[in-house]
Amino acid sequence: MPDTVTPDGPAPDPLRADCSRCAALCCVATAFAASADFAIDKAPGEPCPNLREDFRCGIHTRLRESGFPGCSAFDCFGAGQRVTQTFRGADWRSSPPIAPLMFASFRAMRQLHELRWCLREATRLSTDAQRGDLVAASSRVRSLTALSAEELVAVDVAAVRADVNPLLVAVSAAVRAGTSAPDRRGADLVGADLRRADLVGASLRGAVLVGADLRGADLTLADVTGADLRAARLDGANLGRTIFLTQQQLDAAKGDSATTLPADRDRPLHWRTAVHHEMGTALAGGPLS
Repeated sequence: MPDTVTPDGPAPDPLRADCSRCAALCCVATAFAASADFAIDKAPGEPCPNLREDFRCGIHTRLRESGFPGCSAFDCFGAGQRVTQTFRGADWRSSPPIAPLMFASFRAMRQLHELRWCLREATRLSTDAQRGDLVAASSRVRSLTALSAEELVAVDVAAVRADVNPLLVAVSAAVRAGTSAPDRRGADLVGADLRRADLVGASLRGAVLVGADLRGADLTLADVTGADLRAARLDGANLGRTIFLTQQQLDAAKGDSATTLPADRDRPLHWRTAVHHEMGTALAGGPLS
């Protein structure tokens, strides 16, 4: 939910990326290696060759076709515009000396914004007894995001995460209480055949589900915090009440119009393209899988 309400209605969600207000920090500060997610190698601090002078991506509308699905799935949770605003109009291109600080603060801010998002989700799911601690933790993390860039890069984000994580785990356990799904935290499920699997209430925190086949699976109340869903098949899966499911995870996966999503998540555009392609393949007599 938005943090504030303006005379014109709800303010923009501060935890949702707004690239129009950012100096393309994710396109420069982050590093990536040539892989199924990225067509090239790029070092941290090196601008992506597809970045234009106006801080827009030159291949934004065809990232996947150009070999950059990792870019299309990346989510800064609003950290990009927050850091850009902190520097009050200056940016890494017009003022090169500030680049290292700007990039370092972006990396820290992104982690803190993701924690804020998790705490917001946990607060929504929490019991009355848990809510006070979650609100207090949210306030502490939010106060860190208000620090100056110099102060922000000195924050021990790992320690902050370690302090917050038990609260998130407790909420997850309370939500999933009464279900009998196995604990698959951190499990290696790369390419696993989980078609139509009953994963109601499963703990999939940190599980590696790259390329897993989850078509028709029921993930009601399953905890997918930090689960890697890159290229996972979610066609027809029930994710309507999956907990801690991020937009980034959905954008990295594959699904279709029959995939049930939470009301506040967007159906990725490339899912529709994939469905149309597969329908054409089926009509031509080819396999669907």
